[in-house]
Amino acid sequence: MALLLYRLGKFSYRHRWLVISLWLAVLVAVGGSAAAFHGTMSNNFQIPGTETQQMLDKLKKDLPASSGGSAGIVFEAGDAGFNQAGKDAIASALPQLEKLPDVQSTVNPFTTQAALDKAPSDLAAGEQKAAAGQAELDKARATLDAGDAQLKAAEQQMTAVGMPAAQIQAQLAPQQAELLAGRQKLDAGQKQAADGAATLALAKRQVTASQGMRFVSTDGKAAIAQVQFKTSINGLTPAVRQQVQDIVHGVSSAGVTALASKEITEDVSQLFGVSEIIGIAVAAIALIVMLGTLVAAGLPLLMAIIGVAVGVGGTFALTGVIDMSSISPMLALMLGLAVGIDYSLFIVNRHRRQLLSGMDAEESVALATGTSGNAVLFAGLTVVIALAALVVPGLPFLAVMGLSAAATVAVAVVVSLTLTPAVLSLVGRKLISKRAWAKAEHHNAEPDHASADRAADQRRSSRGWGGLVTRHPVVSLLAGVVLLGVLALPASQLRLALPDGGSEPVDSQAFKAYDLTRTSFGEGMTGPIVVVGTFPDGLSDDQAKTKQFDVADKLRSVDNVVAAVPVALSQDHRTAVFQVIPKDGPASASTVQVVSELRGKGSEIQQATGATIGLTGQTAGNIDVSAKLGAALPPYLAIVVGLSLVLLLLVFRSIVVPLLATGGFLLSLAAAFGAVVAVYQWGWLGTVFDVPNPGAVLSFLPIILIGVLFGLAMDYQVFITSGMRESFMHGENAKQAVRSGFSHAAAVVTAAAIIMVSVFAGFIFSHLTMVRPLGFAMAFGVLVDAFVVRMTIVPAVMYLLGEKAWWLPRWLSRVLPDVDVEGANLQRTTAAGGAKELVH
Repeated sequence: MALLLYRLGKFSYRHRWLVISLWLAVLVAVGGSAAAFHGTMSNNFQIPGTETQQMLDKLKKDLPASSGGSAGIVFEAGDAGFNQAGKDAIASALPQLEKLPDVQSTVNPFTTQAALDKAPSDLAAGEQKAAAGQAELDKARATLDAGDAQLKAAEQQMTAVGMPAAQIQAQLAPQQAELLAGRQKLDAGQKQAADGAATLALAKRQVTASQGMRFVSTDGKAAIAQVQFKTSINGLTPAVRQQVQDIVHGVSSAGVTALASKEITEDVSQLFGVSEIIGIAVAAIALIVMLGTLVAAGLPLLMAIIGVAVGVGGTFALTGVIDMSSISPMLALMLGLAVGIDYSLFIVNRHRRQLLSGMDAEESVALATGTSGNAVLFAGLTVVIALAALVVPGLPFLAVMGLSAAATVAVAVVVSLTLTPAVLSLVGRKLISKRAWAKAEHHNAEPDHASADRAADQRRSSRGWGGLVTRHPVVSLLAGVVLLGVLALPASQLRLALPDGGSEPVDSQAFKAYDLTRTSFGEGMTGPIVVVGTFPDGLSDDQAKTKQFDVADKLRSVDNVVAAVPVALSQDHRTAVFQVIPKDGPASASTVQVVSELRGKGSEIQQATGATIGLTGQTAGNIDVSAKLGAALPPYLAIVVGLSLVLLLLVFRSIVVPLLATGGFLLSLAAAFGAVVAVYQWGWLGTVFDVPNPGAVLSFLPIILIGVLFGLAMDYQVFITSGMRESFMHGENAKQAVRSGFSHAAAVVTAAAIIMVSVFAGFIFSHLTMVRPLGFAMAFGVLVDAFVVRMTIVPAVMYLLGEKAWWLPRWLSRVLPDVDVEGANLQRTTAAGGAKELVH
């Protein structure tokens, strides 16, 4: 492989314009495809086959008007509450919303609340009227009974005096007819009273079911309107979301503030923000400091940008045919920038050192591609495999996320191995400053400078961080492990959920809407649970309504349920929809328990009412996704760890190195999880990282972090350990090889880690709050993995083990292929190619 990459580097150097033209053509093609075929991204994390999705499909079939997504709009008045002008403005805005093609219906909070407030008094009045009516019926019955008694007494008297029966019948016939008419009228009244009593009973149950629900706050200062859409929330375009906001914000002229919920305000169409640009700027500064010239620093940045443009552009082009979450291109963007800069940097840095040592430019580019490029290829392959393995859990949105990021990383690798050599041929000597050139030429002219370089290398390797670690390996090892262990402690409290409005920035409209809703109406109103009931066939209207309330009563009996209200019934009386309001917010642990207990009530409800239930909606769906992702973590981690052991065994032909690398990865992973829990779940340093409302951790963060951190950790393991192996294979003793290999790799790995941390850290304050904890986790994970594991624990253990670190059973050595990732076996065909490299 090293020889093949050597030839590829030489080809790209000699045919630079062909290579550059091909990449330009790819850029134009991808850009055109993205512009022509891109669709709307969403944050749809539903999983096919789950109860949530099955119930949603049932609603689309049986109750299409209730199958779309719903969202809340909160209206806030001043201290005096809503005046008539404010109410009229809201009443005028909601019908305007209903005129939008994507809006199914709206609920006016004032008319709804008025009906709820009036219902108890109407019920009481109805009961009084029914009681009065029943009293009249009772009085009429008593009168009729008395008439019957009188008629019978008269008949007996007439019979006693010997009056003929025909004459008696003729004489009493008018009274009998009058009594019969009275009886018929009484029966009709009694039936009407029974019907009224049944209606009152249903109304009473409706009042009971609605207790705990409010649409206007008790202090009269806030009101919440529900908007039902024809499509899912995730299917709304940015234009529709903006139209909804523009219409409701029109109420401001009446002194009312309208705040749309996160479901409406969420705009996932923009990828880049100010914080991301700052992160790249920091990376650029690190490159300038390390490489010394703007040209050299700009080259890795340019390569990364081109790789990202192709990778993310291709991802965008597929959004028209693939349901893609907003996190997919963001993850591809983060990784593409970070690895694109690093991979190109490794090749550029090697080429720069070789030029300074006097090597011919073409040979240097080819050799850098064959050696550092070989390590880049392997490192990129590990990242690609780890990300592509996200298809294993079987979650569609996660598979798309992993494959899009893997494709972008693959593009970054190809750009580094082809376009970087071509551009290096154009840059020529401008890669290095004039002062560095003069210093190198003077040094190379000195007699026996190669021996002096080796002596300088040995002295340098015993100083600095590497020298400190290897002089005190036991202390370094223990300190590193204890530090990571302490950082990992909070990870045991990890709780997963998808974000709600409480995770948005404090000054955002979404957070203000969430905060006003929970303070005015209770946290449960920010994430109601939708329950779908299936009733037996052949029910009458009253029977179906009664069964609705029977089911609602059972639902309301679950702990931490504030209200359970029937909201829709299909025409055939077979499908009913209930809205359940939990006590706490949608991402809280108690709501997760509520969802579990509601499902547990299914068998009891079926036995008692004959109805079956299932849960759907955003809250239940998010909880299902979090549970599925949590269950997928152990097998995915096992796959990644197993892959780590096999790949590193192939690369380093050692038993210890793969075990050490994998153990270090697990330590870094645990520490990153601990830091995320401390900051985003517990709220530590919340003011620093803008975490105003700490809560559960983003549910797919752990599984993505495992894949990404594994790949990046193996990058640094390769670049650190391959230098040690190369020194060991060239005859140095095992302990000295640890020092010299570390010394050669430390500068570039430090710069690469700083660059990667800077890029990831730029996303900690992203405009997409879902991305923030992911950016923090990856930045922190890379930070501790690079500096604590790869640059402290690994050299300490390798130094302690000495030659044992490279032990491999003979039978296994014969079986394993020689990957030669560091390119040590690459045949150098020119004298310049054999020159000793000078490390600056």
